[in-house]
Amino acid sequence: MKAFAPVIVAAAIVLSGQASARPLEAIRSSGVIGLCAHPNSLPFAHKAGDPPGFQVELGRVLARELGVSLRLDWIITQYQMRSAGCDILLDVIADREAQGETRLRISKPYYRTGVALAVPASSTLTSFASLNEETKVGVQVGSIAAMIIGQRRVPISIFGFESDSLEAVSNRQIDAAAVTPTAASYFNLTHPDNPLRILDRDESTADLNWNVGVGMVRPDDALREAIDAAVERLRSDGTIDRIYRRYGIALQAPR
Repeated sequence: MKAFAPVIVAAAIVLSGQASARPLEAIRSSGVIGLCAHPNSLPFAHKAGDPPGFQVELGRVLARELGVSLRLDWIITQYQMRSAGCDILLDVIADREAQGETRLRISKPYYRTGVALAVPASSTLTSFASLNEETKVGVQVGSIAAMIIGQRRVPISIFGFESDSLEAVSNRQIDAAAVTPTAASYFNLTHPDNPLRILDRDESTADLNWNVGVGMVRPDDALREAIDAAVERLRSDGTIDRIYRRYGIALQAPR
């Protein structure tokens, strides 16, 4: 089964009034903090646990920093978030506008990502600017990349999942895939015999770039401050970078 891209879906989750706030004191009193994650969405998370996914690994060290253990709340669709009872999500877009319909509070960002182009190693494409009416680009259905690239009169091919568009590039069915660097990097890790070239993101288009942080379900100030402090410590000592690197991903610093 294919999984959603959590960094995108987390931005679209609308929390209902049923979602109860858990202050830091209650979390420490219970001894656990709950993380919502998809059970089959490597490199993000994987219920089978081998590997567990970077969200699970990061969730564990965040929990340790707070002095509690991690509870995994597995969800398949965004609507299950309403009853899952988790406290945090990871890889959430750190942007007020993107979170306009959610009640998530966002931590200090811990990396920057967005939409990059993955192309065959032999491709002559060098950037978004080199796309033209002769290049076919794979985009995820309903994505901002689909709209922006389509507006530039570049032919697009719609895919349900980033992994599908990356496979299509690898098989030379399309010329490029507009995907997150996370997805492209993990694809290369798992396809060492036929890696793709990942072109730099286009920072000139704001909607194709964003910072990423921890999403908190209606936290009190103490929990927000504790998460922020933990993120800062884990960034400064290289823990977050090391976790993502195990999945072939080199993080870029937030802006």
